[in-house]
Amino acid sequence: ENSAYGPALNPWDSGRVPGGSSGGSAAVVAGRLAPWAIGTDTGGSIRQPAALCGIVGLKPTYGAVSRYGMIAFASSLDQAGTFTRDVTDTALLLGAMVGRDARDSTSLGLREPVRRPTATDLRGIRLGVPEELSGGGIEAGVMAAFERSLDVARELGATVETMRLPHAPHALAAYYLIAPAECSSNLARFDGVRYGMRVDDGGGLLDMYTATRAAGFGDEVKRRIMLGTYALSSGYYDAYYGRAQRVRTKITEDFATAFSSFDFVVTPTSPGVAFELGAKTDDPLAMYLNDYCTVPMSLAGIPAISIPNGLATAPGGSGELPTGLQIAGPAFSENAVLDAAHALERALAFDPSPARSAS
Repeated sequence: ENSAYGPALNPWDSGRVPGGSSGGSAAVVAGRLAPWAIGTDTGGSIRQPAALCGIVGLKPTYGAVSRYGMIAFASSLDQAGTFTRDVTDTALLLGAMVGRDARDSTSLGLREPVRRPTATDLRGIRLGVPEELSGGGIEAGVMAAFERSLDVARELGATVETMRLPHAPHALAAYYLIAPAECSSNLARFDGVRYGMRVDDGGGLLDMYTATRAAGFGDEVKRRIMLGTYALSSGYYDAYYGRAQRVRTKITEDFATAFSSFDFVVTPTSPGVAFELGAKTDDPLAMYLNDYCTVPMSLAGIPAISIPNGLATAPGGSGELPTGLQIAGPAFSENAVLDAAHALERALAFDPSPARSAS
């Protein structure tokens, strides 16, 4: 909704959002305007739109894909990823994208080539369902679709158990301190002198800076710059940013502990289905809550994929809209994540045709 070009529309219902921030990429794939698309995922910006549009979205391990050429938002979180209509296409596209890039010092590539996923069952696989990300705050229809997916996983041979990610409830607060802090630093370069557009009304240098940044950034970007600048300011750095980084470390440790007992962590991708355009424009905190299930994986830098797992009715609505299942694995386990997603995708047999007819 905050795009400079106007809001992107959800192919399932043009009166609803496709998610964000890479919602346009998700919409063109779901609407059959493109076979695949690339997006960037900082806190869920690929996985959440994929869930809301009924397609597959993958955030790779941080560093698996070069960030060269991207406009940096939060450098320690940003990761390029994929939108496709099935898991096999995800593997094909990811295989063309991964690799070490000398132009991006954070890029590592993967430890093994990306394989075409072939798994048809989940025998021997242990799935952990975090209590903190699969209960309160999740819409009833989304939770019902998630529970059905767990039943399918059991039928495929997986062991499904509840588990704990003790610091996950603090992930959203930590993310919205760390990401805006990095944003305020990264976007400082767009000053009308070295990068981007320039608005010069004939005043002094400070006037040019002010006019350029006022015209060049949208309201949401300005909000995040101000949040980040405040968090980094003298007297607040340790109280806010420093604590957020310590929470991030704890979340990473929580996942390491989880993966010592489970192969994957599974959650709903988004707490709700796509909401109506304008419904949350005046309530940014409600908007931020849509990232509740995806942000922990971003802070930990681990791979996570969203696959469509059913339909649910929006609260107070009438039509059915897509929901997503998120599968997260240890760092650099993309092949294993893709195999698990492939097996579940086949068994869930999601029908994407309503998006085609609606668009």
